[in-house]
Amino acid sequence: MSEGVGVSPPVEEGETYKVKIEDIGKEGDGVAKVENFVVFVPDTDVGDEVEIEITRVLRTLAFGEVADRDVEVDEEIEEPEEDEEIEEPEDAPEVEEVTVDEIELE
Repeated sequence: MSEGVGVSPPVEEGETYKVKIEDIGKEGDGVAKVENFVVFVPDTDVGDEVEIEITRVLRTLAFGEVADRDVEVDEEIEEPEEDEEIEEPEDAPEVEEVTVDEIELE
């Protein structure tokens, strides 16, 4: 089964998102990602941090236009401290720990 089948894109037409342009596409448009979903943004360069408005959404990519060029994109991911425990949600399924020796190969 293909990854992403039946999953709706994480962006919506008309909505705005703060993004950082990561690459340039074949046609010269900037390439940004919103939750790993590719968005093409014309008139941008690699490294630009902009607010975009989504103009068109397809199944596997979207197009946007620059709404504001004077933004900062927060890319920092807060890591838990070494002695800090990560709590699992109450509804998380139980996972059985298995070692490589316990796996039977066909």
